[in-house]
Amino acid sequence: MTIRGMVVNAEQQSVLVAARDLHKSYGENHVLRGVTFDALRGRINVIIGGSGAGKTVLMRHLLVLERPDSGAVLLDGEDITTLGDLKLNAVRLRFGMVFQGSALFDSMSVFDNVAFPLRERGGLSRREIRDRAMDKLTVLGVADAAERFPGDISGGMKKRVGVARAVVTEPEILIYDEPTAGLDPLAARNVDRLILTTAEKFGVTSLVITHDMATCLGVGDRVSLLHAGRIRTTCLPRELFGSDDPVVREFVAASGVAP
Repeated sequence: MTIRGMVVNAEQQSVLVAARDLHKSYGENHVLRGVTFDALRGRINVIIGGSGAGKTVLMRHLLVLERPDSGAVLLDGEDITTLGDLKLNAVRLRFGMVFQGSALFDSMSVFDNVAFPLRERGGLSRREIRDRAMDKLTVLGVADAAERFPGDISGGMKKRVGVARAVVTEPEILIYDEPTAGLDPLAARNVDRLILTTAEKFGVTSLVITHDMATCLGVGDRVSLLHAGRIRTTCLPRELFGSDDPVVREFVAASGVAP
């Protein structure tokens, strides 16, 4: 199989995270209607869809912040939706989260924001925490801002700090929640480059949840289009443009993005 111009072997194609026939309703509102997809290990996996498609609810299920009415979320083949709280806490350590608005603590310095997850987890000395936090800030190009506060840095720097905080615990899987929402096109493409850089430098499996077709084409190794609580297609991003599915064609046309 070829992904982003590279031939990848069977091991590289292995599934790390999978959803299997996920259903979730809130009263009469049936949000997830049998969602099934695979996220490949070590790749940038994109879930794209418009507002109301069910992206946020799906993300919460992948982290088992909610449990499905039926179906399964598999991590390395194990259904994690059936685990008790103690085992789930251990599973969640394998995930990192980059929030839509970066979600930094305004009262903490950049360094303290990044160090926070390590302090909460415990087990490391102050020097180890400092070394790990500064290493991630350095790799992501924001070490000079370590003693500044979120209100004193740019939006792009905040996004980098948010990524540093997400990867400081060295997760296997990094989830991005609408990473380009509310950004102008130039800033959005800078975030796309950040996603690519993070995947390359930290070797994480990335799961990008977005409505942005430009991001999908720019970073994705594989894309699943979510519409009305169902996955309509899973393919290489460029293959969306040749889809026979009218829903996929309509979404692509409405995005205004050319192949």
